[in-house]
Amino acid sequence: MVRSFQPVDRISNRISRGVVRDLADKLGGRAIKTLYQQRGMKRVIEVDFFPQKSDADFSDADSISSFADKEKRRILIVDNDHNATRVVKILLERSGSYLVLEENDATRGHQTARDFRPDLILLDIVMPEMDGGEVAAQIERDSVLRTTPIIFLTALVTKAEAEAGLHIQGHPFLAKPINVPDLIKAIEENLPARASV
Repeated sequence: MVRSFQPVDRISNRISRGVVRDLADKLGGRAIKTLYQQRGMKRVIEVDFFPQKSDADFSDADSISSFADKEKRRILIVDNDHNATRVVKILLERSGSYLVLEENDATRGHQTARDFRPDLILLDIVMPEMDGGEVAAQIERDSVLRTTPIIFLTALVTKAEAEAGLHIQGHPFLAKPINVPDLIKAIEENLPARASV
């Protein structure tokens, strides 16, 4: 994944999205999430880009994410707390085993999952506008995503309740605040087995 920041002056978001899509297409990948921010007098476009082809041959490997990313398991975090998702993303990616995408808007959780095709979804329960149960229901109704494992993250239960092996809507859950070793253990226990080559 490449995170790129570029200043953009006097250009509409619609034109910017077209430019981002064209660039992603030329690089043989997808722009998963695009954010537009005003920084002083300039607009900044932030793009999470993922190569689609695992055997893609890019001339400048440093400008594209490491080819090792193709071996990493894809984790989607859907939680409205940007700071929490950022910390979890950094810690999981530092382990070297995961490629993590954050989605801080529950109403876009399902579409982001369709675009990203994660191996596993970490899903907060209490979020404004749409709760995690509703997002999980959308994912379960989706023929492409229905087998994607979901782990709920919630502050509504105690660590003891989470360790008791209970499930919410048939999915395991972890109590917040998240303990990273417990999170990695839960991820590894719930990830689908890799297809043999």
